[in-house]
Amino acid sequence: MAAQFGRRLRKGAATTAVAAAAVAALSASQAPGVTVDGRGGQATADTTPAPEETADVGATGNSPYYTDLPPLNSPHPSPSASTGPGTAGRSEAGIPATVLDAYKKAEAALREAKPGCNLPWQLLAAIGKVESGQARGGRVDADGTTLSPIIGPQLDGNGFALIKDTDGGAYDGNSTYDNAVGPMQFIPSTWEWAGRDGNGDGRKDPNNIYDAALSAGHYLCRFGWDLSDRGDLRKAILSYNNSTDYLNTVLSWLEYYRKGTHEVPDGTGTLPVDRSDDHDRVRPTPSAPATSRPGSGSGSTPGKPAGSGSSPKPPTSPGTPSTPPTSPGTPSTPPGAPSTPPTTPTPPQTPTDTVDHLENAGTARLTARAGDVFDERIRARAETATGKAVAAVRIRFTVIGDTDTTFAGGESVATVVTNGSGVAVAPALRAGEKTGDVTVRATVVGRMVPGLDYRATVTERVADTLVRTGDAELICAPGGEFADRVEVRATHDGAAAGKVAATATLITSVDDATPNDKGPYFKDADGRAVRTLTGLETDENGLLKLPRLYADDTTGTFLLRVTTAGGAALTVELTVAPAGTTSPSPSADPSESPGA
Repeated sequence: MAAQFGRRLRKGAATTAVAAAAVAALSASQAPGVTVDGRGGQATADTTPAPEETADVGATGNSPYYTDLPPLNSPHPSPSASTGPGTAGRSEAGIPATVLDAYKKAEAALREAKPGCNLPWQLLAAIGKVESGQARGGRVDADGTTLSPIIGPQLDGNGFALIKDTDGGAYDGNSTYDNAVGPMQFIPSTWEWAGRDGNGDGRKDPNNIYDAALSAGHYLCRFGWDLSDRGDLRKAILSYNNSTDYLNTVLSWLEYYRKGTHEVPDGTGTLPVDRSDDHDRVRPTPSAPATSRPGSGSGSTPGKPAGSGSSPKPPTSPGTPSTPPTSPGTPSTPPGAPSTPPTTPTPPQTPTDTVDHLENAGTARLTARAGDVFDERIRARAETATGKAVAAVRIRFTVIGDTDTTFAGGESVATVVTNGSGVAVAPALRAGEKTGDVTVRATVVGRMVPGLDYRATVTERVADTLVRTGDAELICAPGGEFADRVEVRATHDGAAAGKVAATATLITSVDDATPNDKGPYFKDADGRAVRTLTGLETDENGLLKLPRLYADDTTGTFLLRVTTAGGAALTVELTVAPAGTTSPSPSADPSESPGA
């Protein structure tokens, strides 16, 4: 989780009573569904997520987080409340300037990229509060990068999730296990696909608040979730860290920040105190990440709660070594004594370590028209060398190649944990506009086994029916211009067929579809006569209005044929005759004529 900022405060009985009352009162002011259990902790009636909704270990690997709740008083205390209880509210409502700017920029970017997500910046602020205390109170430089890395405890299975190294220590400095990194606490394997460049410097840095905030926004907006919907909001937060207490803590801060906040100078933000893993117990101390510096990470030592360090040793006399030196070349044990070489603890085996290969779990050939959602979802099964299914393994599905086909929500990568049958089901695929074959590759996160490729085919949009939108006769004098333009509507299975490719040709006859060399014509950009138009496309409502038609000096009846992808066709008659030789259709109802 995030770094700790000092010793845990020891609360007396009076403080405990106040805290319990605060939680109870706060829950009453929060969003519907949040209650208080008998131990003063928040709970909800429907907090058990569906397996497919929160099967992944989340953005943070379910790392520890800060559990401090917002104060009960308003974020905007009255002017007379400059001291006393009101001061705490105003202090807590303050967000460091650069951090606040990053949240608001991320909201603006998502409003344009994924308008249906309705991401509020206050949600990013709430998550940033519980993950890192707003980047440790805004300790960032002018570009938004933290002054020292924020690295959570190593996820070694000792009170946390067990996630072995996936990045070679590139992000967290730990080549044995993964640690959550940065102000929004992404684990390396999630950052690898979710990371975004939020400050335009060409890099994706989890330690930069602009990059981390934008990445968190995209993460929360995947799967087509609408965060203005209470159910989708809960799913998104649980997908970040799969904990009911985490959900309720984030919702508490979300509601608090929605009531009001203000900007404070960088480095002066209020620091949280209590963490979800702070139980006055000492866990084994992992190796410090190579990238950490004094004062960085989760307290002075990653994974070790603040206040659990040993007492300082008494000083020794100047020049006196703390242990007697040995002569060069002299062994530290007497000659002949058995030596015990140091041993390195063997990391416990995870389900991922037992995976030998991936198998197709029944996915057939996938086909969908451009713009449609594929009916079938990709399924992969993790198996041991003997074919036994392996549960609780993270499978990453990646859409590869030059394609605009994505998973629902617009992401090209999704990570899903295998169920009890060893099967991971990818999110639904949505076909893009580029037709042809698309490859989706399944790989095991944290395990070097061959990937499994699935082939999906995107076919072009089609129409099965074409009709004119009007019935007026199309008549023109020789050498003139047709007054009306031809407009048609394309449908498929009775519904509007939008974005369907079409062609318009002035054909020789009903039985001869070759272009005519006389009669009506279109004009190209240079004003030259053309009798075949390609590259046409219906609009979103299935409508297609052709360019204006002109006539040469040849009189008679001519044919215009419009065809679409999918085989729909319509033939329209065009008449070229001297003025006065034809009678246009009446434009008024005969019953309204004089004398009727």
